[in-house]
Amino acid sequence: MRTLRPQLASLLLLGMALAQRQVTVQEGPLYRTEGSHVTLWCKVSGYQGPAEQNFQWSIYLPSAPEREVQIVSTVDPSFPYAIYTQRVRGRGIFVERLQGDAVLLHITELQERDAGQYECHTPNTDERYFGSYSAKMNLVVIPDSLRVTAVPQTLNKVEHDSLELKCEVSKSTAQHSHVSIAWYRQRGGEAPVEIISLSRDFVLRAGSAYAQRQATGDVRLDKVGETTSKLTIYNLHPSDQGEFYCEAAEWIQDPDDSWYAMTRKRSQGTIVNVQATDKEFSVRLETEKRMYIVGEPVEFRCILEAQNVPDRYFSISWAFNSSLIASLGPNAVPVLNNEFAQREALGQLKVAKESDNVFVLKIYRLRLEDSGKYNCRVTEREKTVTGDFIDKESKRPKNIPITVMPLKAGFAVTAISRTPGVTYNESFDLQCIIKPHYPSWVPVSVTWRFQPAGSTEFHDLVTFTRDGGVQWGDRAAAFRTRTAIEKAESSNNVRLSISRASDTEAGKYQCVAELWRKNYNSSWTRLADRTSNLLEIRVLRPVTKLQVSKSKRSITLVENRPIPLNCSVKSQTSPDSHFAVLWYVHKPSDADGKLILKTTHSSAFEYGTYAEEEGLRGRLQFERSASGGLFSLTVQRAEVRDSGSYYCHVEEWLLSPNHAWYKLAEEVSGRTEVTVKQPDNRLQVSQTHKNITALENEWVTLECLVSNRTSPSSQLLVEWSVWRPGRSEKEVVAWLSRQSTLHYGDPAVLGELRSRLHLESPAPGLFLLSIQNSTVRDSGAYGCRVEEWLLDPGDRWYKRAEDVSGLITLAVKQPDPTLQVDTATANLTVQEKESFPLDCSILSRSSPESHFAVTWYNLRAKEAGDHAEEGEEEEEEEREVVLSVGPDAIFSPEASRWEGRLRFQRLSALLFRLTVLQAGGADTGNYSCRVEEWLVDPNGVWYRLAEEESGMVAVHVQDAGSTLQSVICSNDALFYFVFFYPFPIFGILIITILLVRFKSRNSSKNSEGKNGVPLLWIKEPHLNYSPTCLEPPVLSIHPGTID
Repeated sequence: MRTLRPQLASLLLLGMALAQRQVTVQEGPLYRTEGSHVTLWCKVSGYQGPAEQNFQWSIYLPSAPEREVQIVSTVDPSFPYAIYTQRVRGRGIFVERLQGDAVLLHITELQERDAGQYECHTPNTDERYFGSYSAKMNLVVIPDSLRVTAVPQTLNKVEHDSLELKCEVSKSTAQHSHVSIAWYRQRGGEAPVEIISLSRDFVLRAGSAYAQRQATGDVRLDKVGETTSKLTIYNLHPSDQGEFYCEAAEWIQDPDDSWYAMTRKRSQGTIVNVQATDKEFSVRLETEKRMYIVGEPVEFRCILEAQNVPDRYFSISWAFNSSLIASLGPNAVPVLNNEFAQREALGQLKVAKESDNVFVLKIYRLRLEDSGKYNCRVTEREKTVTGDFIDKESKRPKNIPITVMPLKAGFAVTAISRTPGVTYNESFDLQCIIKPHYPSWVPVSVTWRFQPAGSTEFHDLVTFTRDGGVQWGDRAAAFRTRTAIEKAESSNNVRLSISRASDTEAGKYQCVAELWRKNYNSSWTRLADRTSNLLEIRVLRPVTKLQVSKSKRSITLVENRPIPLNCSVKSQTSPDSHFAVLWYVHKPSDADGKLILKTTHSSAFEYGTYAEEEGLRGRLQFERSASGGLFSLTVQRAEVRDSGSYYCHVEEWLLSPNHAWYKLAEEVSGRTEVTVKQPDNRLQVSQTHKNITALENEWVTLECLVSNRTSPSSQLLVEWSVWRPGRSEKEVVAWLSRQSTLHYGDPAVLGELRSRLHLESPAPGLFLLSIQNSTVRDSGAYGCRVEEWLLDPGDRWYKRAEDVSGLITLAVKQPDPTLQVDTATANLTVQEKESFPLDCSILSRSSPESHFAVTWYNLRAKEAGDHAEEGEEEEEEEREVVLSVGPDAIFSPEASRWEGRLRFQRLSALLFRLTVLQAGGADTGNYSCRVEEWLVDPNGVWYRLAEEESGMVAVHVQDAGSTLQSVICSNDALFYFVFFYPFPIFGILIITILLVRFKSRNSSKNSEGKNGVPLLWIKEPHLNYSPTCLEPPVLSIHPGTID
């Protein structure tokens, strides 16, 4: 513990600088022996909350390292698990608090099952979790293998002899540890004295009592074997006598580099007796005092001081005035002379040997003739070989004289009182002092006598008899219930205590003491009597200490609030004082104050004229604090007319000793100026302007926020209005009355909007107006007007304030069209009598609620004649509706030539398919679809939002006998591959061959060409085709130049 506290103090200083919670536990692993007392420290720093933090200790056993087993908590007695509950309750395991944020876990007797990982946890007291809240360390429990043995024996030595003692210390600990050895000497109940020790660091040092002798070589500690050490003491002294034993401790070094004594054991002891060679002795005589009274006891002690007294022989004799009283031989049997032998037989005297060196003479009851000189004599005797004793040296101390005085010597009685003047209900004491101070066994009787004020006759109140009884006088009935009589244990002084003094106890007092002696025949003899002086006791009424607070104050409050009025009694005459409190109010128009309420000293209520006239009885509340010095009057539900100057009038009442109440004093308090006014206007409605844009059919919520109000108990009226575009005046939409009743505006103005309005208040001060399924016509600037109503003290509601909010501009519009149809073109060739599909795919839509109208068209090309310039042709398209499906899924009639051959499918929400069955040659042509997007407005009317047309699909229908030429012409890709692509490739090949041949010639032979390059003319047919492929293609490549 001593080594832990400095380290813990340094950790505490470090923790003060941390900015977050940090739990620190003693560093591990720690190795401790089974059965030892173990302590583990834990501290927390950087925490918030109370200075005294709580700690919880748990363990994770090696057999279940993931399972927490709770051990002990500083806050929760039910925290320990069952296996630890008994040890925690029996203080086998407990937590010691070093300070508010640091503790020590104590395990008083370590067990093998206590090994494991220990966790120290601190419950959170911070505003937020920040830092670490627990820390862990490992504790390893190892067997206690330390063995310390020595041969128990008794050795008798003579002064200056030598002493050798051996001690064997062994251990079998697997961990690296050190052993320390120390030798001790202990005598009787004295504390052990260290002789010499070998520390764990192999440092040899002697104890303070043997340091000098070790320096001179008289004390040695040697190792004489693997596990054996030997203590040697040369030149023994008589002070070396006692029990010798060795103690060993096993030390291990902890992770913090400190050394810890895991276990400590001691050997059996060796008793060493050392006989002194010195034969000198001395004698002294003692007694308590020199002056005694007849009958008191006295004790004389004759003390022998010598070396090795038990091994020597002494005799003692007692003398009185040089006459022998008694003697004791070496056998301690007393022999008394005739006179003292008789007193010893009656139990009045005793001669005894208290110990080897203390002899006692005790006289239990002294007589006058016992005055004189007392002494003792001590003689050392030597025993001869024949068994006889011979006297040697003899010594005696100085005489002790004592004086025994008679009982009545100096007998005197005095009556005293520290409180000659007392007040009502107070207590007073009267003491009868008897001198000299006789012991309690001396028979003394004491009688208190009393003369009432105004009387000349004394009578007995009470007598403390000689045998210790109490006897009351015939006229002491009034005193008996309020009077106590007490006799001091150390003397015969008698105290008379009278409580709750009254006029009855006023008068003169005196005491009479009588000294008695009990004779041998049990009869009594009065030796003397004394009468004390007179004591006059005056009983007065108490002086008032009443003080009422005179402080002035002003109160300004709002109507309907309570008026608190206080009346404070700063001091009072008695803790038993009762108070009557009268409350007054003074108005400027009145000359004097008017009584509101009176509470008597018996706590009865009486209403004043002002309370009756103004009807205050139901609004008054009176309270008195538990301490009794503060009175409060509260006027509930204050009105403006309650303004005025208030004060209290306090009367102090006391109960007289005769159980009658009387008024002792009265005082008026300072004034409280009260001003009652109506509450200030604090109504505030949010003035924030907002712009809201919404789509048709959306739910729009408009907010009216009351950020402050005059009173929490006020009622609010909220009215919503709208300024529509193009209209100069506002229109009332709806309002919520003070009673939370919903009202609507003019039905003619609102129209169907009324059925779509919803008004609610989800939180105090927050009012929401919701428009369901909003339409374009709902657009406008909306605002709210708030009225605040208050209840006056007469239970009437009145409007205290009004405020309007900022405008909320609402714009409702239709959704933006985002319709998009697949515009990719396609070519399709089918055989006659087969079917072909026409897909209409919608890529995007404007709303998930959209409906679609789909129409398929057939576009056919026909000859229009030669209407243009020569070599140019113009084609006309003939557009025909194949099928139309409306947004309501209603189909249009089929054209005559498609009748019975069309099949419609909606493969998904955005994919429509029209399949043409039994295709014929007349079905050849271009096809497309047109999509219309329809939405329903909030009134249930459908309107077209957008339309889009798809790309063309070219369809060619082959009859069953088609030639290769028709097949090729019906497919554009195949047509280009057969009739067009081979010719450019073939031309490039010929040009390449000619170019190679040309470069092999001499450039001079071809001077006709440009830059020596001959012109090459190539003529091929021009390719021309029609969509119907009715004419053979013509391919022509016009002449050009090749560089």
